[in-house]
Amino acid sequence: MNDYIEARHIRCPLPFLMPKITFTDASGTARTVEAEIGSTVMETAIRNNIPGIEAECGGACACATCHVYIDEAWREKVGGPSPMEEDMLDFGYDVRPNSRLSCQIKVSGDLDGLMVSTPDKQA
Repeated sequence: MNDYIEARHIRCPLPFLMPKITFTDASGTARTVEAEIGSTVMETAIRNNIPGIEAECGGACACATCHVYIDEAWREKVGGPSPMEEDMLDFGYDVRPNSRLSCQIKVSGDLDGLMVSTPDKQA
């Protein structure tokens, strides 16, 4: 297997590829964007003008306006919320067992293909 990708005569190790995240809004419209490793799912949404992510606190886990639903196939890989995040989710709209605050999900290569959806409104 080739551990490198070549683009314009530059060899880059595969870990430097940008993971893709698909955001689906409440109407069913899906948008797939590239995410920077080390950023958060919320930062990725804001950077790509994803509707439905307000992020009023800027990612400080002090509101619930970046609330997303993790696709069931990704729940185990993404993991569950911390106790502080669970407290903030209490303020979210239509919170479900697969709810997370996107500001608390760090992007890694393991999340390539992640699928999340947004509620029809934020709290």
